[in-house]
Amino acid sequence: MSIGAVLAQLRADFPDVTISKIRFLESEGLVQPGRTRSGYRQFSPADVERLRFVLSAQRDHYLPLKVIKEQLDAADRGADGHEVAGTRLPRKLVALSAHTGDGLPAAGDFAPGREIRLTQEELLAEAGIDAPVLTELEQYGLLRPGAAGFYDPDAVLVARTVKAMTEFGIEPRHLRAFRASADREVGLLEQIVTPVSRHHDADARARADEMVRELAALSVTLHTLLVKAGIRGVTGG
Repeated sequence: MSIGAVLAQLRADFPDVTISKIRFLESEGLVQPGRTRSGYRQFSPADVERLRFVLSAQRDHYLPLKVIKEQLDAADRGADGHEVAGTRLPRKLVALSAHTGDGLPAAGDFAPGREIRLTQEELLAEAGIDAPVLTELEQYGLLRPGAAGFYDPDAVLVARTVKAMTEFGIEPRHLRAFRASADREVGLLEQIVTPVSRHHDADARARADEMVRELAALSVTLHTLLVKAGIRGVTGG
């Protein structure tokens, strides 16, 4: 199939998908279509199902691309997995597609993955927002490009989340408190971890990295549980 035919198949379930999105997923190694002698892409049915799985994992479970790719790479290496329409997927990811568990983070969720840098155009396409919205997100500190002007994959998730919240009448300016709260939490973790990282032994940096990931997971878990408790009070549930 051509990339246009693939787009037509996917759009029924993923209205926001674009040719640029499919090309981006290909550039990240999530799908590897064949090529004609003229250089045109040729997608197989298995490629389409693989794309469908990636898009579902992003949309339904907010999985970052690096996590999806790691799982698919493990499947390609023959790790224990499950066959889904010609694509062998790890049991862990298959289970996650069916059941999200308690939704609370683990320390491993904060481990750095392979660095991926997105241009502004790629961010807009991935998140489904326009330039004025991005300007507003940056104005209120919800998104911050790196020093070179690039964005990381988490910026896509932030933009998508804010976009979803705006459908309930919430505007980016209302979310400044989230940014301030996150900065305070990061500042607290930095105070705790910095003295450890300053030790001169060779393992100090590794211990500090492990500590900050554990503390970050605990911090987000505590925040989530407190919000859940507060919501029960609001709804009377």
